[in-house]
Amino acid sequence: MKPLGGQPPEQFVADFFTTFTEAVVHGSEEAADLMARYYTRDVVQVADGVRLDWDRLVAHLRPVRRNLTAFRFEVHEALADGNRIAARFTIHAQLRKGGPVTTQVHMFAEFTPDGLLRRAEQLTRAVDPAEPTEPAEPTEPTEPTEPAEPAEPADPELQR
Repeated sequence: MKPLGGQPPEQFVADFFTTFTEAVVHGSEEAADLMARYYTRDVVQVADGVRLDWDRLVAHLRPVRRNLTAFRFEVHEALADGNRIAARFTIHAQLRKGGPVTTQVHMFAEFTPDGLLRRAEQLTRAVDPAEPTEPAEPTEPTEPTEPAEPAEPADPELQR
């Protein structure tokens, strides 16, 4: 994987996960060899409190390879500080059985200088595929309106 370098962090995150997942789904490379191109051997990824080390991540690739038919990563925002990245993105996936799955991810990650993922903390949430993945654009505030004048009674008898 390429290092972050001068690349915008949103692009780095999108490229990292897209090229990795593309190789998992469409490649024939052994899972461990593939992992070595994207992750450090001492990787620790904690997703929703579940700790995944190298062996558990390699094992996770087998069902992904069998079940994922299409995918897209939509990076909403990412910030970088050296080799650390905070990102918010959505994974749009199509499974062989079960249909579409949409997952929002909030991630804090550390990469090596050469672009390998060393550590990641992720919080995820399943999203209804029909739900927008970006918040609605804020609307322009409207000018406050003046209170209406009280209406004159129509019946002159009521005016007394």
